[in-house]
Amino acid sequence: MPEPLPIWFLVLPNTLLLDIAGPAEAFRLANQQRARRGAPPLFALHYIGPEAASMSSVGLGLANLEALPEVLPASSWLFLLGRPGEAGDVVRAAPPWLAARHWLARVVAPALTAPTPALRLMTVCSGALLAADAGLVGTRCITTHHELLDELRQMAPAAQVVGNRVFVQDGPLFSSAGITAGIDLALHSIAHIAGEAMAAAVAQVMVVFQRRAGDAPERSPLLACRSHLHPAVHKVQNAVHADPTRDWSADALAEVAHVTPRHLGRLFQQHAGLSPRDYVAQVRLALVDAALASGLPRGQALAQAGFSSMRAWQRARATAPGSAQPSQQASG
Repeated sequence: MPEPLPIWFLVLPNTLLLDIAGPAEAFRLANQQRARRGAPPLFALHYIGPEAASMSSVGLGLANLEALPEVLPASSWLFLLGRPGEAGDVVRAAPPWLAARHWLARVVAPALTAPTPALRLMTVCSGALLAADAGLVGTRCITTHHELLDELRQMAPAAQVVGNRVFVQDGPLFSSAGITAGIDLALHSIAHIAGEAMAAAVAQVMVVFQRRAGDAPERSPLLACRSHLHPAVHKVQNAVHADPTRDWSADALAEVAHVTPRHLGRLFQQHAGLSPRDYVAQVRLALVDAALASGLPRGQALAQAGFSSMRAWQRARATAPGSAQPSQQASG
């Protein structure tokens, strides 16, 4: 019987709790799905750190951490996790951080530079900065939270820092963006080991209705247009989300807000930064991308997002500002 694949979470002071709990829960649920079928677990989870206990970002103490191992099994996956704050605070010159950085450079770096590395290095959020600080990135592609991209470029000047991506793979380095992107990366990794059906089952239990592919945008256009406080604009946005297939003419949108079409246009430009028409297009484009990423046939994805034809979809992609590009793995 094969041994479970060892997954190591490096826990440092003030680690973002969801960066640990999100991926770890996905792997635990994969083991649970296997157990229900009478199969052995696929993953063995380990929580390691330079200290035996650490305080998380939300004030919850994390205890019984294993010591940093002198050797990692060749097939290991190692997660470097984020913490709140700017880059200067993320990589600290405090003893736990220095110990972790030294361990990464001494134990992990040689494994990553092997001719055929079996070790996977996974970074979540600002965990990419710790990887850069320890010299683990080199010239590889890497991403991180959108607020830390410039700092990552400074810390890893030879790297290809990629923005607005949920996760990026370059050889043994897997990097993900902000917090929940770690769950997307975990589901992707589960699919690689156990198949798409297992990843889909785990996503269903976790109530992750829209799995994001690696090339999906980190900063959703839907969220970017909703960081305002105007109730009428939110009301229209909610209506479009609830029924994207409706014929959303200017009059229909204005009727929802109980204002004139011209006034609604001014409100959208002022509070959402785009026109109502462009917002409808962005919602539909995002829905198509999510459906394609989940494996839905293209025709069905277009129909359920409100596009009447392939031409209408292509026209929306070409004209909507900030529209997301579709998954390259989509099929017709």
